[in-house]
Amino acid sequence: MQFISTRGGMQPQPFSETLLEGLAPDGGLAVPAEMPTVDAETLERWRALTYPQLATEVLGLFATDIPREDLARMTEAAYAPFPGNVVPLRSIGDGLTLVGLSEGPTLAFKDMAMQFLGQVLEYALERKGSVLNILGATSGDTGSAAEHALRGKERVSVFMLSPQGRMSAFQRAQMFSLDDDNVHNIAVEGVFDDCQNLVKHLAGDLDFKRAQNLGAVNSINLARITAQVVYYFWAWLRATDADGPTEVSFTVPSGNFGNILSGFFAKQMGLPIRRLVLAANENNVLDEFFRTGVYRPRNAAQTLATSSPSMDISKASNLERFIFELVGRDPERVVGAWRDLDEQGYFDFAGDQPRFALEYGIVSGTSTHADRLETIRSVYASTEEIIDPHTADGVKVARQYVEEGVPMLVLETAKPHKFAETINEAIGVELDYSKELREMLGAPQHVTEMADDEHALRAFIEAHALR
Repeated sequence: MQFISTRGGMQPQPFSETLLEGLAPDGGLAVPAEMPTVDAETLERWRALTYPQLATEVLGLFATDIPREDLARMTEAAYAPFPGNVVPLRSIGDGLTLVGLSEGPTLAFKDMAMQFLGQVLEYALERKGSVLNILGATSGDTGSAAEHALRGKERVSVFMLSPQGRMSAFQRAQMFSLDDDNVHNIAVEGVFDDCQNLVKHLAGDLDFKRAQNLGAVNSINLARITAQVVYYFWAWLRATDADGPTEVSFTVPSGNFGNILSGFFAKQMGLPIRRLVLAANENNVLDEFFRTGVYRPRNAAQTLATSSPSMDISKASNLERFIFELVGRDPERVVGAWRDLDEQGYFDFAGDQPRFALEYGIVSGTSTHADRLETIRSVYASTEEIIDPHTADGVKVARQYVEEGVPMLVLETAKPHKFAETINEAIGVELDYSKELREMLGAPQHVTEMADDEHALRAFIEAHALR
């Protein structure tokens, strides 16, 4: 399996090289040169597998340069911190089922890919005899998942940018309480998109990138996307049987388009997915795109601070991978679309908009703060299940697309404990925290505050990077 760039300027390379590269040298994103496929017979054979075994099978279709026994060892190690079921499915009535993705160390779905990424990065770096300085941006959960997966790794250092004042207190504590020498938290003045822009600018400077051995753990890293593909297969295998319905729909709370892109990959691979439902919050640029075909990101001043902060994103990096497929894998058209975006602030695929649902099964909707509160209340009243605000966005939008005979699976985003204030506002419940979590919330915090300044960030990385 070889990987190419959405912008056509990268020589085909194997999984391990793509993993360490992050952003492609031409500024594009890595995609499979040819998407692997899975037939019905293989799917049925996979029903008996454990989650780590399934991960080995699915990831083995992409990471063909890694020996299968090494891959199996890494998936076993990656999912050892999870409970036995790893990804439980739980019905919440009205035809909806939650896919439990927040059982990992940081209580968020990002652990599902990041724990594997921690294993495979270390493996690839040891094989190559090199080091990597991870530069990432987080709107909440990516940062903590990455830092907990990579803390203490001898060959990896992490520089994680987050927007000042835009995460929950729990999210900040989960990141900033770490004091490992290889973890550097940087709180940037601005919003997530400002942090993401800094990452892209530095990753796009190839001389600086090479000199500082920069890599990525954001969902621009294809290993993140492929690891997330696994739980779509797992959920389908749990929600269907050989005699029942074969198609299911998934609803995915989405800000950067990474999580739902993994579902898009799974569908392309042959998984019987009817609909991929994108749930946005008030920063609903992606909902507008899938309803109109016009993609018009907002600036920092227009990006709202909401009660589902991990989705407070207006520039969705992974949309480029979808556009690449939409335009028939034509790199010139991808480059042209992003040129339009730079020059006029939007690009227009209105003529292709009907294809989004008809050809790709993608539909969308928006959820507001009031919707989140009401959804948390209604789910709690009927099931005593407490869901976090992002998952509530998913449930609210999913209800619009439930179809008779088609299971609707909503991807859980995080444990509600990460957003206690919103939970209390919705249902008046004070959540219980374990002793370990209480200690984390009260621990000293280690963070460097920084202006939205590319030169200051360059200097900080140069001073602290692994060599």
